[in-house]
Amino acid sequence: QVQLVESGGGLVQAGGSLRLSCAASGRTFSGNPMGWFRQATGKEREFVAAISWNGGSTYYADSVKGRFTISRDNAKNTVYLQMNSLQPEDTALYYCAGTRVSSWALPISGGEYAYWGQGTQVTVSS
Repeated sequence: QVQLVESGGGLVQAGGSLRLSCAASGRTFSGNPMGWFRQATGKEREFVAAISWNGGSTYYADSVKGRFTISRDNAKNTVYLQMNSLQPEDTALYYCAGTRVSSWALPISGGEYAYWGQGTQVTVSS
């Protein structure tokens, strides 16, 4: 059974930092793009960041560009999201996602991801 388990969320003051982790089990994602998405209460899920299979390429939503950094450690089957300069509008449930097939792509649509974690809550106070 494939599982993606996020951790690292919490409550932080505006301007603070958090580092999210997403540990995969049940299959390797070393050849697959991975992504982070978020969903705030009452809003639709939105793309945050994506990383290519080898970590050589990344893509970010405009709202987080320059503040968030996605990375991965294929030996650990883990993806990370370093979040700096957090703002109240970053408050959301953060999900990691993995594609089903190996690819050079950087998918930004949730529909392109087959595997999802349960999410980790990030709350930023003003």
